[in-house]
Order: sequence, then C-alpha cells, then structure tokens
Amino acid sequence: MARNVCITAVEGQTGFLIAELLLTDENFKEQIDSLTGLTMDPSSAKAKELQKLGAVIVPHKPGREREMAATLKKTGCDTICLVPPARKDKSDITVELTNAAKKAGVSNVLLISSAGCDYAERDKQPRLREFIDLESVVLSCKGDPSNPLGHSPCVIRAGFYAENLLLYSEQARNEGLLPLPIGESHKFAPVALGDVSLVAAHVLTGKGPNGFDDRHRGQMMVLTGPMLCSGEELAESASKALGQTMEYDNISEREAKRVLKSQTDIDDSEQEYILEYYGLVREGKTNYISTTAFHDVTGQHPTEPDEFFRNYAAELRPKKKLRRS
Repeated sequence: MARNVCITAVEGQTGFLIAELLLTDENFKEQIDSLTGLTMDPSSAKAKELQKLGAVIVPHKPGREREMAATLKKTGCDTICLVPPARKDKSDITVELTNAAKKAGVSNVLLISSAGCDYAERDKQPRLREFIDLESVVLSCKGDPSNPLGHSPCVIRAGFYAENLLLYSEQARNEGLLPLPIGESHKFAPVALGDVSLVAAHVLTGKGPNGFDDRHRGQMMVLTGPMLCSGEELAESASKALGQTMEYDNISEREAKRVLKSQTDIDDSEQEYILEYYGLVREGKTNYISTTAFHDVTGQHPTEPDEFFRNYAAELRPKKKLRRS
C-alpha cells in the first residue's frame, strides 16, 4: 500500500521535526514511498536540510488554491499533514490548503491543532480559539461521502510546547530565573515537541483498510506532558537537571510580553498565542494531563520535565554560579 506524504510549513519547527523523523528513522522511512515538504520559504535552512535527506521541497504561495490543488495532485500525495504556520494568517492558509487537498483527491489528513482550544474564549483567547474553527473545517469533510478528504481524518491537539520555555533562556543563563506569567497555584503539563512529532509520525505511516491505521483513524488525540507543574515545580526540575539552582519568577503578563518582544523573533501572532495559553493556566483551565493517546500510539512514556531540561542543559545552564542575597 503506497503512502506518499505531504507536510506543510516545513520551514517551521513542528513541520520540520515531523518530516525529519519520517526521513531518518528506519522504522518510519520504510513505511513511506515519498515525502513532499510545502514551504513558504524554500531557501530556509530547514527546507534545505530536508531536501538533503530526500524530501521533495515545493514552494507554497498562499492565495493560489487552484495552483496548490494542481501541485498536490502532481506530487501524487495521498496523505497530508496540515501544520498551521506560525503566522497571523495561519487560519486562512490552513483553510486554503484543506480546500486544495479536497480538490486534489487527498484521502488521509492529519491536522496538528492545539490542546486548550476548547477551553479558550473567543474574545479573550482568539489565537487559541481559531484552532476550533480549523478542526471544524477539516472534520466537516467527514460528513460528505463524496469528499475523499473526509475518508480518513485524525487530529492531534498538541499541548503547550515545552520548548517555549527556552524563550527565557537569557534569564536562565544570566540570572538563574525561570520567568513565567502563570501565577503561583495553577499548573500545566508542557509537552516536548519531539513527543508530538513521534505521535504524528506513527499516524502518518500507520496503514489500514481505510487509509490510516484503524487505531488512529477518526481519533482526536490530546497530547500533554506527563506531569502537572507549577512554576516552582518547573524551576525545581530545571535545578535538578542542571545541577544549579533555578528560581521561578512569577512575572506579569505585561512583563512576559515585553520579554517575548525583546528576546525573540517569532511572529506577533505566535507571541499572542503563547500569552493566551499562559492566561488559560492562570484561569485553572490547564490543570490536567492527557497521555493516553501517546501511550496507545507509541507504546512509550512521554518526556518528563527533568529529562527535557537535561536535553537543553547547554542553553539554560547559568554562565557562572549565581549568588543569592
């Protein structure tokens, strides 16, 4: 059974890591016949790296739905992984790609959505809530028997990426602080991006009589990390992994916004998304874990906070031993 996979937004970290895993892991590599990476920046380092690994890199120009449908048909892809790009117009782009996939006759679709979108309020957390709209667009295809794209859908609601904590690596290295605007009492369970990529790879390569493996087909998979953590507990995990004391700094949302603006080059809409998720934490709407899908799909245990911080120790470890007054 052929499996020709197309992954969107491979210039971004999520799309890149999913594609890289499919191209480098022998178990996954032998399950696919081809991999096409759609990118709005063909000259990016990530696109070039995937091309070296064997991916066919195809430029994606938003606003040209008919051309994209023809391109998808030309690649012969039967499976598409929709990764909403980290841009202000992510919703429009993802809807356009969904429509293009319909016209191209693609039958298997995996949407990377966001955990917490169902708890978000449209007036308070619009960047989170728009994932509900995207899920609706993708899943509505299921109700149309004449639409191939509704044949074999799957949605992964990925939790807050633990890698977002690295946006504060400057404070970690220079001051021994982990500054987050999440309050003192409520908790959340950051998930490692590698864990999300692993589940996505299993889904994209899984095969059954109806397209995706019947264990994955039609599933709404919510993925969080395996441990609920307050700010203090995250700092404790970081201290344990780094071998040096890290302290939690409960900053205001205004300060968090200033830090994100000054220390990162991520899109404004992505900064808004991160701040909205922190808002969910403060509201107590993230006090849960969801690891059943990860266990069922991979047969493994998701990355614990201690392990995550060990993996990124070089980026977070203070430059010198800090003294506390």
